[in-house]
Amino acid sequence: MASFEETFHQPNNSVQKKSSRIIGYDVPEGVDIRGRYDPEFSKILTRDALQFVVDLQREFRNHIKYAMECRKEAKMRYNCGGLPGFDPTTKYIREGEWMCAPVPQAVADRRVEITGPPERKMIIDALNSGAKVFMADLEDALSPSWENLMRSHINLRDAINGTITFHDQARNKVYKLNDQTAKLFVRPRGWHLPEAHIFIDGEPATGCLVDFGLYFIQNHANFRKTQGQGFGPFFYLPKMEHSREARIWNNVFERAEKWAGIEEGSIRATVLIETLPAVFQLNEILYELRDHSVGLNCGRWDYIFSYLKTVQAQPDRILPDRVQVGMNQHFMRSYSDLLIHTCHKRGVHAMGGMAAHIPISDDPEANEASLQLVRKDKLREAKAGHDGTWVAHPGLIPSCMEVFTSIMGNLPNQIHTMKRQDASILDEEDLLQRPRGVCTLEGLRLNTRVGIQYLAAWLTGVGCVPLYNFLEDAAAAEISRVQIWQWLKYGAELDGDGFGVKVNADLFGRVVEEEMARIEREVGNEKFKKGMYQEACKLFTRLCTASVLDDFMTLDAYNYIVIHHPIGLSRL
Repeated sequence: MASFEETFHQPNNSVQKKSSRIIGYDVPEGVDIRGRYDPEFSKILTRDALQFVVDLQREFRNHIKYAMECRKEAKMRYNCGGLPGFDPTTKYIREGEWMCAPVPQAVADRRVEITGPPERKMIIDALNSGAKVFMADLEDALSPSWENLMRSHINLRDAINGTITFHDQARNKVYKLNDQTAKLFVRPRGWHLPEAHIFIDGEPATGCLVDFGLYFIQNHANFRKTQGQGFGPFFYLPKMEHSREARIWNNVFERAEKWAGIEEGSIRATVLIETLPAVFQLNEILYELRDHSVGLNCGRWDYIFSYLKTVQAQPDRILPDRVQVGMNQHFMRSYSDLLIHTCHKRGVHAMGGMAAHIPISDDPEANEASLQLVRKDKLREAKAGHDGTWVAHPGLIPSCMEVFTSIMGNLPNQIHTMKRQDASILDEEDLLQRPRGVCTLEGLRLNTRVGIQYLAAWLTGVGCVPLYNFLEDAAAAEISRVQIWQWLKYGAELDGDGFGVKVNADLFGRVVEEEMARIEREVGNEKFKKGMYQEACKLFTRLCTASVLDDFMTLDAYNYIVIHHPIGLSRL
């Protein structure tokens, strides 16, 4: 497999001409756009928008590089047996009496939020779904090909302008927005992900600055008129591990507000707490974003993935089957409770986790059983004090809305009524307690099937995949990948279903072979041959059996979807 730089410097030889002249994007000095030229894309990639992204990149790239180096240093400590914990030097922040800025009235009620990729019909369905918020996900639910990224920005622009429509030719039906829609939040990529189709000063742009910059420049004015009622735009911020990373975002927001001439604190963001190190930085992250924060969210699937990565060097912390690692585990419940207490102490939302279930249309009994599990989980969240929750499918919204309303009544949230002082005593031991459960052969098989099928879809441009009555995104595949890696490294014993065998390379090889045959039976021979299942299998197997655990599966897989067009087409 080629390295990032080797891959990024392999443009194909296609040449685009029109009226005997080369067509390209009008770009500022120092910028090369290596993605395919398209007239529609050029309306997003305007010179002003690109200049804004360039300014952000140049101002903050050294801060970002330093933050990523700090991540590496922390990882080295953990791999030498250390564990994350509360920072004694920021105790004054944790014990201080400061508050975040008041939550804007426009987003005070967030009791049910729906998430998904910014695909055209998905945006319309989600905004019309009856949820309070739609989070358009440019990260875990999007395979970031050039086409996907650019079309996502076109779709978001049209949604904010109120002009978005979708013509379903098979049904001869046109979809458009209702008069009343959910509030729109956008999740850019994490700090670690590059945008390899845009080079600034000779290096790939930072993915999240591209996502934020293009969206903000195109839409901030119309958003404030139609969505924000004087506040916004609104964002979800992923994958942070330390408050220094939140500080960069806060500075980016201040820079954007100054550029646009809007009042300080207009941009608002919810931070996803989806890494183990970040749970020890809840107060510090809110403090850095206190003028721009509207809360924290329990990104629990990524949190499990991060737990596995962080404790990878400790064989006594092997996680049981992923289906057993739920909110009933003490370390997961402690994480949720501490987040609620911290958010409400600082006056902002504490959002619950994802319900990834999909309605089972052909089995009413199984569908009702699935809905009951969702209701039980959401009732736990509401009673614990969460101000809202996530769903992946519109069919879950009525049930989840009913559950939260039964607890919250007419109140928009529980910020002032559920302080959870009992959670203030939670300590490092609570947040790091070893999970309980067993490892099974069926768990190994499920991890293998989910990981390969998700990766096969991702490589073909699909970042959100229905599998076995769940809507899976990158986080689920990452849990599968890292868990298999951990089980292989330490020879986990599969004693939960009576087999009593230990995981090794031979067993995993047989499981991969058998599960690939099962996948082919399930999807059909024709789809299997046309899909990228073989490529996904090779990549997934290599990542699971690597001597050193890769931080993110999608960083390696990104090489497969980067397509460069000649650099010379960057300028008119």
